[in-house]
Amino acid sequence: MCGIVGAIAQRDVANILVEGLRRLEYRGYDSAGVAVLSQDGEFQRVRRVGKVKALADALTETPCLGGTGIAHTRWATHGEPNEQNAHPHTSSNEITVVHNGIIENYLDLKKTLIGLGYIFTSDTDTEVIAHLIHHERKTSSTLLEAFRQAIRQLVGAYGTVAMETADPDRLVAARSGSPLVIGYGIGENFLASDQLALLPVTNRFAFLEEGDIAELTRHSVTIFDLNDEQVEREVSESDITHDAGDKGKFKHYMLKEIYEQPVALKNTLNGRVENGAVLASAFGNNAEEILKDIDHVQIIACGTSYHSGMVARYWFEQYAGVSCNVEIASEFRYRKSFVYNNALIVTISQSGETADTLAALRLAKELGYKSSLTICNVPGSSLVRESDLAYMMEAGVEIGVASTKAFTVQLAGLLLLVAAIGKHKALNPDQEKEIVSALQSLPSKIDQALEMDAQIKLLAEDFADKHHSLFLGRGDQYPIAMEGALKLKEISYIHAEAYAAGELKHGPLALIDADMPVIVVAPDNDLMEKLHSNVEEVRARGGLMYVFADKASKFESDATMKVLDVPHCDDAIAPILYSVPLQLLSYYVAVIKGTDVDQPRNLAKSVTVE
Repeated sequence: MCGIVGAIAQRDVANILVEGLRRLEYRGYDSAGVAVLSQDGEFQRVRRVGKVKALADALTETPCLGGTGIAHTRWATHGEPNEQNAHPHTSSNEITVVHNGIIENYLDLKKTLIGLGYIFTSDTDTEVIAHLIHHERKTSSTLLEAFRQAIRQLVGAYGTVAMETADPDRLVAARSGSPLVIGYGIGENFLASDQLALLPVTNRFAFLEEGDIAELTRHSVTIFDLNDEQVEREVSESDITHDAGDKGKFKHYMLKEIYEQPVALKNTLNGRVENGAVLASAFGNNAEEILKDIDHVQIIACGTSYHSGMVARYWFEQYAGVSCNVEIASEFRYRKSFVYNNALIVTISQSGETADTLAALRLAKELGYKSSLTICNVPGSSLVRESDLAYMMEAGVEIGVASTKAFTVQLAGLLLLVAAIGKHKALNPDQEKEIVSALQSLPSKIDQALEMDAQIKLLAEDFADKHHSLFLGRGDQYPIAMEGALKLKEISYIHAEAYAAGELKHGPLALIDADMPVIVVAPDNDLMEKLHSNVEEVRARGGLMYVFADKASKFESDATMKVLDVPHCDDAIAPILYSVPLQLLSYYVAVIKGTDVDQPRNLAKSVTVE
C-alpha cells in the first residue's frame, strides 16, 4: 500500500525522495507529497492528488531545497483522496509526519487533542500522530523522547517517520505492523517502506523489527527495541537490481511479467531439484528434519496467494497423502481453530508484509503449530524473518498490481513442497521424478501457451461491451477459475465470478443468457466427461462459452462455443499452465476497456493494513 521515503544528507534530498516514491508506485496510491527542512529551518511541503509525476512537476515549479526530508504516497483509508488528506501532515509548522497503517484509536486521540486546542486540517488518522508528538515535545527534552511517548499511545498498525524544525539534523521512525527499512550511506542515511525505493542511493540495508524505534542522523543510526533497549539489526548488502521505469518492449508491466514467467520458473527451480528429486534445502536450513515429521499442512494467504494455496490442497492430499486446510488470513486470525498434531503453518505472500497473513503467522505460533514456512518473493521481509523455514521464490520484482508471475512461481514452490513432504509419506520415488520432470517442462510449456497471445487478443474483443462473466473449473482447476475471475475483475472492472462446474445446477444457471460469457478451463483429465456435461448445461440455456482446452478433450468450436487449444501437459502442472491464457485474457480485455492495467483503481500491490 502506501509508500514512505526519508533521507538525511549533506545534499538536497527532494529528488532522492521523489525517485524513491516513483519506485514505490507499484504499491498503489492516490496522492503523493514531500516535506523538506530548508536551510532556514522551515518546512517546505508540496502535496498533489494523483501520480508522482504531478508531484515532481510541482517541485520543478517550486523547488524544495534542504538535506532532511520525508515523502509519502497515500492509499486512502481515512478521508477521501484530496490534497488536504495527502501526507506529510504537520503540527504547528514544527512537527511533520508520514505514516503507513491504521490508527484504531484515532477518534479518541483526536477528541483529546481538540480539547487541548489542536486544530485538525485533514480527515486522516495520521494527523493525530503529528499533534501527539507536538504535544509531548512540550515536556520532552528531545524529539526521540516525545516520539516515543506519542507512539505508546497509539493502537493499531503503523510505520511512521517524523522530523522537527527544532532539530533539523534528525529523523525518528517506528515500526509496528507496517514495514520500514534503513538504508546506510556515507555521511547520509535513508529509510523507506521498501528497499527498492533506496536502490539508487545505497545497497546496504537493515530491517526494523516489530516494535523498533530508530533515530537517524547523517552519521549514525540508533535502533531501540520494544523495551527501549538499544539493539543492533543485521546490515546486509542487497543484490537486487531494478529499474522501475523499464517496461522494455511491452506497453504494461503486467504483460511484461506474463512473458517473464518461463524465466521466473527456471529461476525458482534452479538449485532446488537434482536427479529427479526435490532438495529439502530449498526450504531452508534443517528443512529435512522439520518436514519429515509433518502430518498436516495449514495454508494461510490472501487474494491470489490464497488461490495458489487452494490448488496446493489438492496436491497435498492427492500426491503426498497429507491432510491440508487452506484459509483466508483475515478469517483465520479471528476465529477459534483446531490445531492438528505435527502441523506445519504455511504462509504465502509475494511481499512478505501482508498484514493479515503476518498476524495469522504470529497467532499460529501462539496456538502451538509445530513449525512455520513461508513462500515469499522478498528476502528480509517480515514473514521470512519470522518463519522457521522460507522458500524464496526468485520470481524477480513484480510491479503490476495484478499478480501473474508471482502466482505461477508460488504454485511451483508449493508443488516442490508437496514432494518434499510427500517423500516421507505416500509419494514414492517414481512419482517424485514425474513431478520434478513435469516442473522442468513447465517453462517450455508456458512458452507454447504464450503463442496463444494473438488469438486471445482477438477473442478479448467479444468482452468490450460485457459487464458480467462466469468462470468454471473442476478439481484443481476450480481455484484457477477463481484466479481467472479475480484477474478479470481486478483490471477490467468486469464483474466476474467463479464456480466449481458441478455447482452450476445449484444456482448459477439462473444467470446464464447470451450476455453472460462463460469461461471454462478444461484440461484432459479424469473429470473431463463431467465437465462436458456441465458445458452442455450452459449450451442448452443459450450461454456463450470460451473454452481453454487440451486438444484431447474433444471440445469443438461452433456458434455458441469458442475453443482455444492449450498445450498438452502433465496433470500435476496443468493448474499452473492454464492460469497463463486466463492472464492474457484479462490483460487484453482491460486494454480494450481502457483501464489502468498496472495500477487498477482502489487496489494496492502490498496490503499492509487489515
